[in-house]
This record gives sequence, C-alpha cells and structure tokens, in this order.
Amino acid sequence: MQLPFPLAETPDEFTREKGRKLFAGGGAEFVKGVVAMSGLPEGDRLEVCFAGRSNVGKSTLINALTNRKGLARASNTPGRTQEINFFNIGESHYLVDLPGYGFANAPLAVVEKWQRLLKQYLSGRQNLRRAFVLVDARHGVKAVDEEIMSLLDSSAVTFQVVLTKSDKVKDADRERAIEATRKALAKHPAAFPEIILTSSEKGDGIDILRAVIATLE
Repeated sequence: MQLPFPLAETPDEFTREKGRKLFAGGGAEFVKGVVAMSGLPEGDRLEVCFAGRSNVGKSTLINALTNRKGLARASNTPGRTQEINFFNIGESHYLVDLPGYGFANAPLAVVEKWQRLLKQYLSGRQNLRRAFVLVDARHGVKAVDEEIMSLLDSSAVTFQVVLTKSDKVKDADRERAIEATRKALAKHPAAFPEIILTSSEKGDGIDILRAVIATLE
C-alpha cells in the first residue's frame, strides 16, 4: 500500500537529462525585484515560485538548483527582503523567489503590504504552474507554513513541499518530520501528492526538483 504524499523518486534518465539541460551552464539570471503588481514582468513563459519561512535554506536551494552560488542572496534578518525576485531560466521559464515569511522584526505595515502583494501575485499570475513550499526537515511544518499553504489553497495554486536540510537530521527524526508533513498536507486540497527531500549542501534531491520543473506544462 502506497503512503499518501510519498517521497518523489529519482527520475528516469530522459527526464533527469531534461532537468539538467534546463538548468545547464549556470544560465539563470536575475531579471528584477518587484514591490507592486504593476512591476511584474510579462507572463510570457512558464513560472514556478519558491516560498519558505526565514532561514529555511531557500536562497541556498535556488543557488544549488541553478548552479549559481550568488544568484539568490539570503538575508539574516527575517522580513528584510520584501521584493518578489524574478530570475529567468533560459528563455522558457521564470523562477520566482518570494520573500521569506516569519516577520519577527518587520513592522506590521510592512507585513500587511507584503501579504497583500503576495495574495495578488498568487491569484493573478496565470502562467504560474507550481509553488514550492520549503519546510526545514529539522523542524517540520510550522503555523506560518500552514498559513502559506492555506493561501495557496484559496488561490487555487498547486504547491509541492520541499523538505530542506535533510542531511542535518538523524534518520529517525527525518522520518518523523516526513510523517508530520504528510499529516499537515492531508488538510490542503492544493497540495501536490509528492514530497521532495533535499540537501543543498550534498546535492540530494536537486536533480529531482530540476526534473519536476522541466516537465511542468
């Protein structure tokens, strides 16, 4: 009997190569940072976005995915980066880095403005094919992750959980985090029924994530 929300398996050679080619050569480039809907680039290519609470390893994962060490820059202060950052992947895809959520040090007005922009972006971007919600394997799904998942549900945007920093936990703790994530996802109708397990440091799961993005239509 297959578990609900199984871990995504290593892709076949053809699909893996398709993912490798999409991100080959470190060709990803920063396009622009957006603070209002009027600043969004044309929706003329397939788009995926990455969301995750602060310090989940989002910038490191994007850099590993694109073979560009300094492409996405991490901020040590939660809520510091309030832009939606667009990167092009070749001529066919946009990769979108959403600001880290978890706003302990951000003024309320800033938080509200960002949440408004995020809702508008998610509900109004027709070329957005999937959101990847990053969850730290050491801590599992937190209340703020549930909030973003509920927002994706209401925006009818399919999202897939990516567990990060899987190399930082013991096997038993990792299994507990995976099981807890499955239970959390069961409550969300927009959740894609596979979890991707990654380690940016060791490269685990990067080929799977690339292949998933490359095969979206």
